[in-house]
Amino acid sequence: MEDSIEVILQDQVLPSSRPHPVFSACTGALLAGLYGVWSLFVLPGFRKIPWKLKVPYLPSSKEQTLNAMKLLEGRTGRLADLGSGDGRLVFAASSAGFQCTGFEINSILVALARSRARWTGVPSTRAAFVKSDFWKTDLSAYNNVTAFLAPGVMEALAEKLLAELPDGARVVACRFPFPRWPHQASAGAGLDQTFAYDIGAVRSHLRRVPSAAC
Repeated sequence: MEDSIEVILQDQVLPSSRPHPVFSACTGALLAGLYGVWSLFVLPGFRKIPWKLKVPYLPSSKEQTLNAMKLLEGRTGRLADLGSGDGRLVFAASSAGFQCTGFEINSILVALARSRARWTGVPSTRAAFVKSDFWKTDLSAYNNVTAFLAPGVMEALAEKLLAELPDGARVVACRFPFPRWPHQASAGAGLDQTFAYDIGAVRSHLRRVPSAAC
């Protein structure tokens, strides 16, 4: 993402003549401020995560959140949102009756989600936001898991969830499916598509087709 910012800066159309010093100073301050705001939301906590497991913050759309909730209809219990960002999926799930925990390493986003919960009167018993690395957290107590991460980490996440979740658990992946798991249902299309996986069914499939687990 830093590279994309550099490209944007390089593509700025500036006059061929030497700009006024005040203009240069103001422009530089503005761009530095924008970069600083971006860094606050994307970078905190990244140094604690192995490079191959890092995922930049990208908020889910309203449609994607609604699609995720469609795949959780009829279910109850505890829900873990992995990389919860500003908490929008956690709030949606908590309003549907789930006892939710949002795992997020970015302290700014955790503070934002907690502030929103206080402002809207959502108790922590329904929507808790923890500054924690979910890769190092035992998720066996959750029977519902949602994740909007990145393609490069889905195989590693699959291994973790298979090792920890109970057979009755359901996993909802937003936009990026698990490469070797058969999904039981999906909702939406394109960038807003979501996929539902029942852990018991996934384990049965992997036992029947051992090569799929490799």
